[in-house]
Parts: sequence; C-alpha cells; structure tokens
Amino acid sequence: MATVLSRALKLPGKKSPDLGEYDPLTQADSDESEDDLVLNLKQKNGGVKNGKSPQGEGPDPDSDAEGIGPAKQHLSEVTTEGYPSPPLGNLEQKTASSFVSHIRTLIFLLTVLISMILVLVCAFLIPCPPRDLQNMWSRHLGPEGGGNLSPLELVDVNGDGLPDVLLSFVNLKNESMIGVPKPQATLLALSGVNGSTLWTSSLAEEAQSLQCSGLTLVDSAEAICLVTGISKLLSALNATSGKAIWTLNPSHLSSGTLAAPAVLLPDLDDDGVRDLMILTTGLLQGDLCFLLVSGKTGIPMGRPVKYNIVREGNLIGPQVHITTHGAIYILFGFGNIQAIALKDIFIQAENRDSSPPSLQIEEPEWEKRRSVNLSELIDVYSDGVEFLQMVKAPDSNCSNLLITTTQGLVLLRGQDLERHWVLNLQGLCSQPTLGYFTNDQTLDFLLEAQYGNGMKKVIVVDGNSGVIIWNNSLPCHMKESAATSVMTSDQKSVFLFWAEGLSASPSDSDLNSEPELPGLHHLYLLHPTFPTLLLDLANDTGTVNASAIGINDVWKDAFYVIRKTGPGSENHPRPLVVSKVNLRWALMESQVVLLKETTPKIGRGELRRFLSRIKFVSSQKV
Repeated sequence: MATVLSRALKLPGKKSPDLGEYDPLTQADSDESEDDLVLNLKQKNGGVKNGKSPQGEGPDPDSDAEGIGPAKQHLSEVTTEGYPSPPLGNLEQKTASSFVSHIRTLIFLLTVLISMILVLVCAFLIPCPPRDLQNMWSRHLGPEGGGNLSPLELVDVNGDGLPDVLLSFVNLKNESMIGVPKPQATLLALSGVNGSTLWTSSLAEEAQSLQCSGLTLVDSAEAICLVTGISKLLSALNATSGKAIWTLNPSHLSSGTLAAPAVLLPDLDDDGVRDLMILTTGLLQGDLCFLLVSGKTGIPMGRPVKYNIVREGNLIGPQVHITTHGAIYILFGFGNIQAIALKDIFIQAENRDSSPPSLQIEEPEWEKRRSVNLSELIDVYSDGVEFLQMVKAPDSNCSNLLITTTQGLVLLRGQDLERHWVLNLQGLCSQPTLGYFTNDQTLDFLLEAQYGNGMKKVIVVDGNSGVIIWNNSLPCHMKESAATSVMTSDQKSVFLFWAEGLSASPSDSDLNSEPELPGLHHLYLLHPTFPTLLLDLANDTGTVNASAIGINDVWKDAFYVIRKTGPGSENHPRPLVVSKVNLRWALMESQVVLLKETTPKIGRGELRRFLSRIKFVSSQKV
C-alpha cells in the first residue's frame, strides 16, 4: 500500500516528495481511504478522471474531487466534456519551432553564400594594389647622339599607381636613304615596373627640362608635362599618350632663344590653369626678355618685357618666390641674384596701369632693397653665385633661399633677405641635396666638394645652424654624380651618393690596397641612425648624369632610377642606359662599410632588423 501511495503521489502535476515539496491542503482535506486512492488511480488508468465517467456523467456528489486541487490545475488539457484533449498542441508547437529553425538555418546559409559570391566578385573585379615585383631592371636605349643635357622625370604614365620614367635624349638614328647616323631628339616613357616602352615621341630639338607637376587641367585627371627645349621649343603634352596639347609658336620668341626652363606662375587669367613665364636671351649682351604664356592654350599673354642686364657668370633661375604676406617675386641673375616683382612684369606685358589683386601685394623688407633710382630690379645677392634653391622654412609658409657660391654656402631668410648663417667651403661641385638628418624637423644639406686628386668630401650641414655634423672623404673620379635623398616614415631622410669602392673595415686604411676595375663606382646610402657606416647598394662602370627617386605609396617602398652612359671609344659611341633598383630590396642585399669602430659594436642582426622595418614615404621638400 505504501508503494501504491507513493506512485499515486507522482501523478502528473504533483511533484515527488523526493524533491522536498509537501502540500498540507491536500493532506488535510482529503478523507479518502487508501482504497479510494487506488480506485482513482485505476479509474485514471481506465479513462475516468476526477470522478467523471467516460460517458461524461457528473461526478459522484459524495466524492471529494476538489481535494486534489493541484492535480486539477496541472491537468488543464481536460475538455469541457471531460475528455482529455489529444496532445496536438505540443506537436504543433514542436512543428512550428522546427520550421522556424529550418528557416533561420536556410537564411544563414544563404547569407554566407551571398557573402562568398560577393568576395569572389570583388577579388576578380577590383584590382589589387600594384606591387613592383622586379627588384631591378636595365634598358639599353642605343648609342648616345651627343646630347649634353639629361632631363629625367618620374610620373605615373599608364595609371597603375606607380611612377614611370620619362626622359629625353639624343640618339643616333640610321637614315634609310643615306645610311649615315643622324642625331635625333626623342622623348621616351618607360614603365617603372619593368622598363618596357610605354610610348615614344620625336622632338624638334633637344630638351633641357621636363616638368610634370603643378600644371594640370581642372577637368582632367591625367598628368600634364611641360617640355622646354634648348632653342625655341615649349610644349605641354599628355603624359598618358605623349601627344602634344599645345606648342608655343616659335615666332613669338623673335630672335631670342630659351635660356632656362619655363617657370610655373599662379593663375593670372582665371582660367583654372597655372600660367607660365619664360626667359629668353638674344645675341646682344643686354638682350633679355620675359614672356608670359597661358598654361591652358600656350598663347602669349601680352608682349615680351625687355631688360638690359649685363650677363657675367652662370645663369641663375628664374625662380618664383612668394613671401609670407603673399608678394610674388621672380629671382634670376648671371653670377648674382636679382628680383623683379611679378606685378611689374605683368603691367608692362599687358600695357596696363593696374594688375590683378593677387599681384598688388608688396613686401616692405624687399622693397627697401630697390636701387636708389627706383629701378624695378631688387638686389638680393651678388658674390659668385653658382646655384639657388628654395628651402622650406619650419613653421612658416615662406621659403628660405639657399645660395651656393664659389666660396661656400649661404642661407638667407626669405622674409627679409637677412643672412641666417654662412659656411665657408670651396670646391662644391653640385647643388646641395636636401633632407632631414637631425631631429629638429629642419631641412639639412648634403654637400659634395671635389678635389683635384680624385677625392671628394661628402659633408652634411645642419640646416638650422650651418654647422658640419657629418663628413667623410671618399675616392671618386666621377665629376657629376648627382646625389639624392628620400624620406622615411620616421621623419628622417636617407642620402644616396656615388663614390669608388671602400674597404669593409676601417682597419684597412689603404683604400687602394685592393684595386677594383677601373671606373667602377658604388652607390652608397647614409642613414642618420647609423652615421658610422655606409651601405653599399650597387656598383656600375657607367657615368651617372641624372637620377631620381620614385615612391610606391601603397607598399611604402622606393626605387632609384639613374640615367648613365657606358664606356665608349672613337669608333663606337657610348651607349645610353637607364636602370632601376628597389631600395628595400637593395638594403637587404647591401654590403656594410664601417667607417669607424663604435662602442658597443653594431650587431649584424640588429642592423638587419632595423633595415627590414624601413618604410619610404613621399615628402614635399621645398
């Protein structure tokens, strides 16, 4: 009986006493005997529930049906007729829940499938960032035809995001009728990736300058390049196709010839394109003319403006200088530096009494330097000038003037033309290379001073004080070895220059103890972080006459391009060659040249890890 009672207490809706629950109301109100409980249990098993017969009769009035209160509450599925409802509700709920689950799974799988399809479509349709897979290449352009100038420019010609190589040269082309080689000026575009020819174009004369920055049409995304010839050629061309957009009519130059590359000016005629100014010289000593040219059409803006100036020494400029207040001056000279306000040239060219508002600004400190007779010429510097460069001044929108003379280096403040510092140094053979060597974010300068015994001195000058902060003597018989620099992501610059072979250890002081091939020159890299060593990147027997640095902004890499002439003879003209090398690859393959011992010594592993993390970026140096 106890067993039966325990089973009866485990009816649906009742909790087992094992769970610790106890219902005192049920226990107190129920007067049923054990037999009644057994009977109820049997009736339940037989179909009768809560005192109701299968036929639906009412409950026995003497029965105590209400005594099983909890059971009545939990057995809510009983119908009004007393019949138990079939368990379809649970099945319907389970079926609906299963259906919703399947729907959710299907939606998830469809989302994953659509995402995969979109990824694959994007992978095929959207091009990956261009990567320069060829670490180095070299192109032979044929025999040199006697050109003395070496214009070289880097610009994205084919739109792949990487700078390409644009150069002009004079080569020897065989005439089919006569069979005698004839010099011909050529403009050539080479792919920066592999050196393949993108396009080639013939020029009417040898070019002295290529400019591919600053002169861009407002409604054009293509690069526009400006070609200045050695006589009367001035043309703007589309860098993508090499086709001329406009060419200046030579008749506008009368009897004069182009003395220097064209200068970019602000937009003077409000057509959305920067305008130009060219300087021409005639046969007579004082025949000097400035001519304003529209950058959009190539048509002169007014008449030529003549000045009578004695020509003694090398031509300097012309260059544009804009002061802090916005005054615009043209700097030029012959062995010296003079300035003319662009306003004065414009008024004479257009034969007007006034100029545009942008040209009416004057700089008081500059105007004080006009001659006593109120001449239009302003004296800036007059002592054996060789080169003039605009140097970006820190914390200012005005550039300083870096002047290279036969006696050294002078830095003038661009605002008032006062001397900031002077460095006495003779033998400078090229214009200084600008870059960041120190941590003060002021441009420093790398100089090369040539000596008569086949040696040159490489010097780094602090741009803020004019003090020499690094120098070294190197063997070099190459007279014109253009140095260059490129900026890294840590706001410093690495400097590249050419010299003859150096021993790997400073203990081997005799530089000629192991002679190399005659005329073999090495490309060295100087990093400010390791000033006691040089990295030997490459070597070549040619004579380098032009170089440039290109930047791959996506991969933070740089490549170094040189134009050189190989060795030749009287019967065989010198070959003209263009070469390229990727700098990050060259750094990892370089040889270390230790200039002096350091304590502690620089570990090879430490240096290699440092070089592997270098990233090159483009910078606006001037």
